[in-house]
Amino acid sequence: MKQEQQILQLLGLAVRARMLISGEELVVKDIRNNRAKLVIISTDASDNTMKKIQDKCNSYNVELHVFGDRSDLGHATGKAERVVLAINDHGFAKKLIELLNEFNRG
Repeated sequence: MKQEQQILQLLGLAVRARMLISGEELVVKDIRNNRAKLVIISTDASDNTMKKIQDKCNSYNVELHVFGDRSDLGHATGKAERVVLAINDHGFAKKLIELLNEFNRG
């Protein structure tokens, strides 16, 4: 539970630092423009969204993690429900990837 909290708090910090964008279209645009360093998709994303984001991440070589549900991600970013998030900062991305890898091993 602790790692989950850390991840969600870090997402909140990334929002305040203006290093996080959300929403499928904006995330896809950021992946295409090589701005996205990390993409997080909720566990309850639709199959279509999941496939579209996975394909984009694969073709542009962006790390993708599945984490939390849409309300967790929305809550962490201070918005309504969010399905897809992109981190546009190396520092935040690096730390989040470490935490997500630990969380997924847990």
